[in-house]
Amino acid sequence: MKRVTGIGGVFFKSPDPQRLAEWYRVHLGFAVEEWGGVAFQWAGPDNPAGTGTTVWSPFQQDTKHFAPISASFMINYRVDDLHALLAALRAEGCAVEDKVDESEYGKFGWVIDPDGNKLELWQAPDGK
Repeated sequence: MKRVTGIGGVFFKSPDPQRLAEWYRVHLGFAVEEWGGVAFQWAGPDNPAGTGTTVWSPFQQDTKHFAPISASFMINYRVDDLHALLAALRAEGCAVEDKVDESEYGKFGWVIDPDGNKLELWQAPDGK
């Protein structure tokens, strides 16, 4: 079973996400979308048509999305089979959250690493 296949996104807290996103738009040319982040499109061996996405997104400083940790960032990793990987991580004694979100954006699960960092695992929708 493949485990992590790439980085799906970089999420971090900011006291003023809109101001920060605007700075990145103006000075680094980020194509900031209405929702406040950027979806970088790319091609790779698993998606030669260029349907892969890596998200860059600032969150409000008081977001609960990173809970239960207090870190200022969270990395989202792309995976091939979220449910199989979560089961394997549980069997290996890792701190895996019980919650799994499934939507049109894919499947999401979370694990805490030994340093207390919350990692988001993402299985993209088929064809993405």
